[in-house]
Amino acid sequence: MEKRPFRFLEDVALADVAFEARGRTLSALFRNSARALGETMVDPRRVQGRVERRVELEHMEVERLLYRFLSEVVFLKDSERLLLPRCRARVSGGPPFRLDANLSGEHIDDVRHGPALRNDVKAVTMHLFEVSRGPRGWTARVVLDI
Repeated sequence: MEKRPFRFLEDVALADVAFEARGRTLSALFRNSARALGETMVDPRRVQGRVERRVELEHMEVERLLYRFLSEVVFLKDSERLLLPRCRARVSGGPPFRLDANLSGEHIDDVRHGPALRNDVKAVTMHLFEVSRGPRGWTARVVLDI
């Protein structure tokens, strides 16, 4: 079985959820960060891929690009009641960095998704937010306000 490309950090924040995501490439880092965010909100096995949303963003800083991307996923959950735990993402350029992502999932169904819902993520925070590059690729640390 493949090692999970992210892990939840237990002792970082008391009223929040924190995770660390990894990826050999920036594209993989963005996909794995979106996956961790999705798993924070819902059991992805209970969400069907009925709806797709495309997200295109650009920023001079890779950290800000990831922050804006994850914030957009939370915004889609709040504004359209969408759970989007699956992600295909491509990051190119630098700087500016460009993101082209396709998210898939479905509208929240309180009856069907109720037991699968985990946390209502309110926001991505800048508290301890970090993106770094090392010899094995990229790592991001993210704290979510729940």
